[in-house]
Amino acid sequence: MVKRRSAILVLEDGRTFHGESYGSVGETFGEAVFNTGMTGYQETLTDPSYHRQVVVQTAPHIGNTGVNTEDDESDRIWVAGYVVRDPARIGSNWRATGGLEDRLGVEGVVGIAGVDTRALTRHLRERGAMRVGISSVEDDPRALLERVRQSPQMVGADLSAEVSTAAPYVVEAEGEHRYTVAALDLGIKRNVPRRLAARGVTTHVLPAGSTIDDLLATGADAVFFSPGPGDPATADGPVALAREVLSRRIPLFGICFGSQILGRALGFGTYKLGYGHRGINQPVLDRATGKVEVTSHNHGFAVAWPGHGDGPAGAVVPDQVIDTEFGGVRVSHVCLNDNVVEGLRAVDVPAFTVQYHPEAAAGPHDADYLFDRFAELIEGRGPDGQPGAGRNHSEGRTNA
Repeated sequence: MVKRRSAILVLEDGRTFHGESYGSVGETFGEAVFNTGMTGYQETLTDPSYHRQVVVQTAPHIGNTGVNTEDDESDRIWVAGYVVRDPARIGSNWRATGGLEDRLGVEGVVGIAGVDTRALTRHLRERGAMRVGISSVEDDPRALLERVRQSPQMVGADLSAEVSTAAPYVVEAEGEHRYTVAALDLGIKRNVPRRLAARGVTTHVLPAGSTIDDLLATGADAVFFSPGPGDPATADGPVALAREVLSRRIPLFGICFGSQILGRALGFGTYKLGYGHRGINQPVLDRATGKVEVTSHNHGFAVAWPGHGDGPAGAVVPDQVIDTEFGGVRVSHVCLNDNVVEGLRAVDVPAFTVQYHPEAAAGPHDADYLFDRFAELIEGRGPDGQPGAGRNHSEGRTNA
């Protein structure tokens, strides 16, 4: 058994919770957010999109299945801190290679256990995501609160370069090679190129600061913009790159942060949600099919739809098209909880996005078909099976 010490959690509005140290002993700061998933804690911890965030797990029992060497979504834990209610004393699973608390300790992740995570989650839902500090070395909440209020906010944070790969690498297609995709790594998860590889796609993963020439040098048939952390309003470089891709009519697919980047490239704004969507149980309507999908989310920002200010799409009708510099754009997916825009489809150029995670691991897999739509887009049938530019973009490359 790990010997724990007393710990405190202090939100920037002064709300304080007491518990015990979990993981590494020390002090940490970040944005307090909650994840509603009942499983997949290892994938959550290693998701680069959680960089500089303190994750509150709403599921009460965490650590039950230990950790293993196969389920990581990156090569390290990215969360700034971890909050759980009732950590498992023993992890039990045939795939486990160690315990969660030991892993947190080895990687220096400061956490707190024994917290009323239900009360904490309700507070964040009512007051919104905010800065937080966890400490197992400070016992004065007022002193910790002062340091919390001096810590950086998520609004205005430019973080994608901090989580991106330092050098390009390639994930080969499984079986017969069909297409090549250049993926801009803004915080990519390992399961993205895996889902592409399963469809015969070879993926060149490139650093966040890559140029259009870097993308074209891969010989890519299409471009992918990955998920990632931070405020999309700061990502001017990736936005400019997305505009270059759109102007050349190269097929483009963006997920989560990548969706916000493409939204900005098309001329839309972005805004910060009150407490965001994080978990594996979010209902989303696919406007093209009328199907409701249960989906995995991890985002605190969203695309603002014209006519609704800095807010969700509201009562936007399915066939509403907004004219942009690159032609018409419509909302393709909407969150049924709050009408937040969850996907965009360009009508006149081969590009589409979703705000959630079709590559979800540990699931759900309702939206996995979107990688098939991407393959159809590359082939030239458009993201919904309609005719599109597809692979016929050699003229755009010539003009690069």
